[in-house]
Amino acid sequence: MTTEFLTKEKKTELEQELELLKTQKRAEILERLAFAKSLGDLSENAEYHTSKEAQGKNEARIAQIEVILKHAEVVEASTDGTVGLGSTVILVKKDSQEEVTYQIVGNEEADFSAGKISFESPLGSALMNQQKSNIIRVETPKGTITYVIKEVK
Repeated sequence: MTTEFLTKEKKTELEQELELLKTQKRAEILERLAFAKSLGDLSENAEYHTSKEAQGKNEARIAQIEVILKHAEVVEASTDGTVGLGSTVILVKKDSQEEVTYQIVGNEEADFSAGKISFESPLGSALMNQQKSNIIRVETPKGTITYVIKEVK
């Protein structure tokens, strides 16, 4: 297992999700299973099979989160103006002057629609170790996009 890089916020979010899954969600599923068993014949009991499937998914997610947290390294943005994990970067597209803002995060946390890009993505890797005013070029399926780094936070 490789190291999973997380911000403090994402680590806290995963810990809270894990607690919820282990306590409240497990209890709900066990109640549904007990009710389904009380209905009798399990071979044709849709409620029972649905609950068993939910239980399997819940346990799989618990195991997944536990592995992520076990191998997690919490990262904080550097304060020296260099782009790294945890940094928020404001970019200006050279051709359109459109401004975009992204936070550089680990793979588990990446969510493009929320402005969080993986440090391993094409744009994320191009930004790593860069500084304000640097020009970067990123190859995309639609061609090369050139950005100027406006600000690093």
